[in-house]
Order: sequence, then C-alpha cells, then structure tokens
Amino acid sequence: MTALLSPRLRSRKRRGSAVGFWVAAGFLALVVLAALLGPLLAPYASDEIDFAAIWAPPSAQHLLGTDQLGRDLFSRLLIGTGETLLGPVLLLALATVIGVAIGVLAAWRGGWVDTLLARVTDVMFAFPGLLFVVLVIAVFGKGPATAVVALALAYAPVIAKYTRSLALSEMARPYIDAYRVQGQGGLSICLRGVVPNLLPALVGYLVVLFGEALMSLATLSFLGFGAQPPSSEWGLMVQEGQAGIIQGHFLPTLVPGAAIALVVIAVNVAGVRVADRLLAKG
Repeated sequence: MTALLSPRLRSRKRRGSAVGFWVAAGFLALVVLAALLGPLLAPYASDEIDFAAIWAPPSAQHLLGTDQLGRDLFSRLLIGTGETLLGPVLLLALATVIGVAIGVLAAWRGGWVDTLLARVTDVMFAFPGLLFVVLVIAVFGKGPATAVVALALAYAPVIAKYTRSLALSEMARPYIDAYRVQGQGGLSICLRGVVPNLLPALVGYLVVLFGEALMSLATLSFLGFGAQPPSSEWGLMVQEGQAGIIQGHFLPTLVPGAAIALVVIAVNVAGVRVADRLLAKG
C-alpha cells in the first residue's frame, strides 16, 4: 500500500509546488506591473495632503483609507512600489560586481592572494551587518543611496564566498587548460569562460537573496536611515503609520507591512524553484 501511495504523494507534492510557484510568480508580475505603472494608475499623488480626510477609513474615494496627513494609502502603496523594488536590485547589482570580482580573483590566483582575500571577507562577514551599515551611514549621512551602497558592501562578502566556492570547482575543468594552451590571459579566461559558467548558480542565489535585501532596506527606512519623507517607500510608510496604532488606525502600518511580507514570501517561493531549475541546467 505504501509503495502504491508514494508515487501519488510525490505527484501531489510536485503539483502543489508548481501551483505555489505560479501563484507567487503571478503575484510578483502584478507587483512589477505596479512598479512600472504605479504613478499612472494611482488616483492621487503620493504626497497629496488632505487635512479633511486624516485617518479616513477605506471608502470609494480612498480604497485603503488615508494616513496621518490625509494622504491616500492606495496611491502611496502603488507609487512606492517602484522605489521599494529598485533599491534591492541596485543593492544586489553592486554587491554582485564586488563579490564576484573578489571571489573569482581569489579562486584564480590562489596562494597568498586567496588567503588575504579570504581573511578580509571573513572579517567583513563576521562583522554585524546592521552595525556596519549604521557605521557607514554615520560617516556619509543617511539617505536611500547611502543605504544601498552600505548594504551592498555588507552583502559583497557573502556573494564573494559563494562565488569563490563555485569558481574553485570551475577551475578544475578541462576548458581552463585549453584556454591557457591557446595563450589567453587570466582576465580573458575568467570573463569568457569562468564567469558565464557561474551565472546560472549565481542568478539563482541572487533571486533568493532579493527578499532578504528588500527586508534589509525596508528595515533601514523604518529606522530612519534609508528613504526619507515625503517618499512612499514601504519601510518608511510602516514607520510613519506607527502614530496611528495607539489611536486605533492600523491600516497605515498594516498595508505596507503586509505588502513587504507578501513580496518577500512570493520571492522566496518562486526564487527557490528558479534556483533549482537554473542549477539543474547548469
């Protein structure tokens, strides 16, 4: 009986996984669409103040209600989607350039170069990420650009370690010796052979990291180090909506908070499957 049920259970699990992936992918497609068309779809400007509608409940005029300044929450959520998603993309792009360069260089050169870069990344990796980010912001000032750069520097060692482990196994492949026999230099071999072959695993890893990067930037905005008013970035919206909680107005905090949570969950659900597919093809 168990032998008969096992294939069925496996089939149900695969179908459930596929359904979860497509639900998450569909939701993320809507979020990306909102990021691209938010300013056109929003019924109000994100900074449009209406003192006659402060803490207004959901209605036909304000689908999700308003905040402490009478600003429409639905409009702010739509318009803030672009900024909320752009930050993690820029963060991971910068961290990837730095991390991949360090990881591939360490694996290619080996010896004291590998040891030195490994020790440097170990120190940065061991240093509390949030404390490092706050230190950078304290030196260069708060704001979305500083938050992105600071977090990129904090994420770079993680990506460097992962890249180095992948590159070390890649260096043992026969095509590396073939390129060397052809007289190609190390930079050419890495750019033409090593890095392209690492891309499937790296992209899958970065997709999974995206949700964590979004949460990190939202946390900095919540603490006042990232996006600044009158931005409608979701982390900042959560922070600004706190004033209404003690007065019984929960939506200004719950709406952007739920949006962050749903995007992170959807990215993780879809990202794990994408990563598995890319690794299988790689």
